[in-house]
Amino acid sequence: MSVNNANKVLFHLNDLGVATVTLNNSEKHNAFDDIIINKLTSLFKEISTRDDIHVMVLAAAGKNFSAGADLGWMKRMAGFSFEENLKDANTLAKMLETLNFMPQTTIAKIQGATFGGAVGLASCCDIVVASNQASFCLSEVKLGLIPATISPYVVNAIGLKAARRYFQTAERFTAERAYQVGLVDEVVAADELSTAVKNMLNSLLKNSPAAMKLAKKLAFDVAYRTIDETLLNDTSARIASSRVSIEGQEGLSAFFEKRNPSWQVAQSNVKSKG
Repeated sequence: MSVNNANKVLFHLNDLGVATVTLNNSEKHNAFDDIIINKLTSLFKEISTRDDIHVMVLAAAGKNFSAGADLGWMKRMAGFSFEENLKDANTLAKMLETLNFMPQTTIAKIQGATFGGAVGLASCCDIVVASNQASFCLSEVKLGLIPATISPYVVNAIGLKAARRYFQTAERFTAERAYQVGLVDEVVAADELSTAVKNMLNSLLKNSPAAMKLAKKLAFDVAYRTIDETLLNDTSARIASSRVSIEGQEGLSAFFEKRNPSWQVAQSNVKSKG
């Protein structure tokens, strides 16, 4: 049964503020083309602007997470000019950038094969939970191509040394190996994948939504910077600001009063109604 273009990317938002974006092109192993990329970009941009969304899960239907770029799309683009290919590649680059810098916490749920550009999707997420049946491959060189648009995110995730190897060998590697090089954060049994993601969500939803966004931005802003007076003043100003913020005041008060902060109470109320 074929899936039309409108249904190749699904969106769901629950009452707890968890959005799930699902690649739904399983008959093509969730390979993506320009239409799917544009849909993902649109969704990621919308999610980024919404205060009612605290966490996003990136998932996929079927046996595999994603085969990366659709070969039919690649074949079509091979007949286009450099300028047309540049424009097309920029759409993928923009989608990856939007996902990588999304203010909300992002989780990739990886159940199976994850090839090419899909490794880029995983690398752009804050947390990657994978089944022990998942596998990964940066396969571009087998086709005479290179993993160019995904490279900043993959190198950031696995480091230069591992990237130098896997960019050139196009080896298929296991979830355990992906964990060892830093691409994956947790590896679980296949039948425990959904539970592991749910447990991660439960941990995240106990935290201040505003503070999580600020903490994610903090990681980006201080990474690889020289520790000097400018950085010390910057980080001091950030903690001072968070201490006097609404959620900072509420969190500290709740801790000393030995009660749950307001955001946890709100989550509990939603759960009790569900």
